[in-house]
Amino acid sequence: MPDKHAEETAVQAVGTVPCRVVVCRDCCCGSAKVTGVDHAAQTARLRAAVPMRTSECLDVCEQANVIVVQPSAAGRAAGGRPVWLGMVNDPAATEDIVGWVRAGGPGIAPRPDILDLYAFTSPRLRADRP
Repeated sequence: MPDKHAEETAVQAVGTVPCRVVVCRDCCCGSAKVTGVDHAAQTARLRAAVPMRTSECLDVCEQANVIVVQPSAAGRAAGGRPVWLGMVNDPAATEDIVGWVRAGGPGIAPRPDILDLYAFTSPRLRADRP
């Protein structure tokens, strides 16, 4: 369960919606299908560090574990769009995401080069979909 009080305080402090992350936790992401990952620790780390919510299947199981970084209102106004990150299966990648979100995320802070290795196009934006 996200810390609603902390999120509301952050919103009041900046007067707008903050950058946040959506973590897929359903059939593949966050399950034993992705081995060698402490899924609970990853979710707990994100929840403790940044505004976060979990989602049911985002329909990109081949990319498990999937995290979507959503821009803040200011980031969206500056041209930032949600960034889909896949195969986020190690603590260092999670920390890179935390650092980027805390720096402002999409539209505010440049995405760290290392996160380019995890970025992929949202299934809703793929040209190959009917």
